[in-house]
Amino acid sequence: MEYTIKNLLAHDGFVCTCGKTHYGLLSDCIIGEGALHALPSVLQSEKYAVKSPFILCDRETYAAAGEAVCKSLQDADIAYTLHVIKRTHPAPDEKIVGEAMMFCPYTADAVIAVGGGVINDTGKILAAAKGVKDIYVSTAPSMDGFASASSSMEREGLKVSLASKCPDAVIGDAEILAAAPVHMIRSGIGDMAAKYVSIVEWKIAHLLVGDFYCPVVADMVCNSLDAVRACAKDAVQGDKTAVCRLTEALVISGLAMNYAGISRPASGMEHYISHILDMRALEFGTPADLHGIQCGIGTLVTLSAYETLRGFHPDKEKALAYAAHFDETAWEAQLRTLLGHGAEAMIAGEQKEHKYDRTKHAQRLEIILDRWDEIQALIQSLPTAAELREFLVSIGHPTTPEELGLTNADLKNAFLLAKDIRDKYVLGRLLWDLGILEETAERIFG
Repeated sequence: MEYTIKNLLAHDGFVCTCGKTHYGLLSDCIIGEGALHALPSVLQSEKYAVKSPFILCDRETYAAAGEAVCKSLQDADIAYTLHVIKRTHPAPDEKIVGEAMMFCPYTADAVIAVGGGVINDTGKILAAAKGVKDIYVSTAPSMDGFASASSSMEREGLKVSLASKCPDAVIGDAEILAAAPVHMIRSGIGDMAAKYVSIVEWKIAHLLVGDFYCPVVADMVCNSLDAVRACAKDAVQGDKTAVCRLTEALVISGLAMNYAGISRPASGMEHYISHILDMRALEFGTPADLHGIQCGIGTLVTLSAYETLRGFHPDKEKALAYAAHFDETAWEAQLRTLLGHGAEAMIAGEQKEHKYDRTKHAQRLEIILDRWDEIQALIQSLPTAAELREFLVSIGHPTTPEELGLTNADLKNAFLLAKDIRDKYVLGRLLWDLGILEETAERIFG
């Protein structure tokens, strides 16, 4: 299959060689010159028949595109309600969802979310709760969740992925996207760079714990990653064609998650490093950057850790002894110290998951030992951290914690805790199973 948005939308619900029927859930996607002009016709089409939409944005995204959205609806005689979130850099948490709910009139028959990741994720939750259409107008190609059916939110201090709603339509106007701050464009590229890790970890999880895996979906993501590598330098220069290609790749990444029914195609250890940084920022006010920027740096860290496993030979007795001496009480204390009240949800999760259970560990270890050659082959397929760093530097993407206002210790702690965000087998889990998590961290961070 040709992995273009047009082709994917035309073949939604295709029967795959993996045995599943894949649904992308996105009905319309308009990306390019003058795309915003299509909004009224989309709303008034028989498929949507929207009469009283609710427009959600913040102050920055209102200036970037919200005002133009309002004018386009006024010109088309479409009545609407507008709410502009006044807070600067609103967090994706209970507060913003509650605010959106309270200002959205009960008569609204659609949500038009105008903005980046936080506004989009909030709009998806609101539209799902109200059971109405959701239209997303992008103001920057900054992340890959535009077209996913989930929302990345902070709930009780824990970064979670909530099932919500895939937008019915995504609109990306070339002029608006190209005018986005270059840091946000770099963020979208960083989020796509994370796919090097996510795809390999998806394959490893399939081998070790039986996670569903689809080679067609994986190939789709890799194809999009290649497209981003090719257009990245032009995108950060504000080239409209390149920025649109980046946006299309980010949309396809979201569709891939919908096809798989899990976030595996698009996120792995590197995303969880970013989530830990976000949780610490929420709890302690430490610096945090855009999700995609943090994912780019998290990918560098993760690739460095995978490099330590190249040619590594597992020591069964060492791994079993490591698990036997694991102190869950000390682990819980570490989580509380480094994450505050967000640790409680992670501790509660382990009480259900039992990933530190010695019997389960021993069973996983046997599978790891049996399939180590296959794991090695996957690790060898990854680019080196030096190769990715060279690419990121070439587009001005940060590559060190200091560039984010963080310390080496901050990033080291995020690396150590990333395995506990949720029950998903990522590199941190593999290193723990091998009994070398802390020593790997020391080799990377000193």
